[in-house]
Amino acid sequence: MEQAIMIGLDIAKNVFEVHGRNAASEVVLRRSLKRGTMEKVFGKLSPAQIGLEACGSAHHWGRVLSKLGHDVRLMPAAYVKPYVKRNKSDAIDAAACWEAMGRPDMRFVPLKTADQQAALSLHRSRELLVRQRTQLGNALRALLSEFGIVAGKGKAGLSHLIEQLRAGTLELPQDALFSATILADQHAAADATAAQLERRIKAQAKADKTARMLQTAPTVGPITAHAVRAALPDPARFKCGRDFAAFLGLAPSNSGTGGKTRTGHITKKGDRTVRRLLVLGATSWVRQVSKRLDKASPWLRGMLARRPKKVVAVALAARTARILWAMLTHNQPYRAAAVS
Repeated sequence: MEQAIMIGLDIAKNVFEVHGRNAASEVVLRRSLKRGTMEKVFGKLSPAQIGLEACGSAHHWGRVLSKLGHDVRLMPAAYVKPYVKRNKSDAIDAAACWEAMGRPDMRFVPLKTADQQAALSLHRSRELLVRQRTQLGNALRALLSEFGIVAGKGKAGLSHLIEQLRAGTLELPQDALFSATILADQHAAADATAAQLERRIKAQAKADKTARMLQTAPTVGPITAHAVRAALPDPARFKCGRDFAAFLGLAPSNSGTGGKTRTGHITKKGDRTVRRLLVLGATSWVRQVSKRLDKASPWLRGMLARRPKKVVAVALAARTARILWAMLTHNQPYRAAAVS
């Protein structure tokens, strides 16, 4: 069989499609592979460029194929989609990966290490548990409100409601009491597990020198610093801080025609975990300095004077992303701008 120098690969759970071409762009390899034969088949092939979408398990297969001597290039699925011709099938997707990989302006996704993915899994698991905890709390409030029992706002109000439920002071039918107790138990379990993950993240952030340096920036705590370290192990992949902010989806979207360009809302395309943490930190900081403007920087005071607080919080999150990129690039702690 003639050597394939570029291979498009469509991955799935058990069946994988391979589309390879030689230097003359002639198809020399087109076949389906089972999961168990992937390493065996690609181990026999000569080193080649392999392009695949950056989807589930893509980084795992990228590491496996890289160890076999191949040059693996991951691409965003949205950038591969335009090269899918007519109908949709796994074989056509593999051909689209081959086509997209050869484009001179294609953007590739850096291959994550196993340790990097493991660190990010802590944040994704915690985010899921926090979301489930909120859902369980809302469900418990809604159930009890059907019987005229309403608690105060916030975490304190919900805690007081659960205390009354466990003490047996609420007048409820037996079935409603049973359901509410189950929800309260699930809420407590989710809260305890999320706290366990949070303690692990904070411990790792405390032990990491770079994460401690990132925490010198305003609005950045141990959880945000740990997430940034995991998402951005090499700041040199971005030319400037704005590119990093755009990677997080914090850059404004553009819409232009006829020589006129308008900027809109932030794109929200990219790493949503880090973006969410930065926005939450910025929102908390804006809420604090709104009561004491002397603690705010001149830039932040100017923004608060002419923009809504939510808009200012997102702008501050984008600004913080640029600051963090600069800190990682120069390996220096945060230095506040001098006030003239």
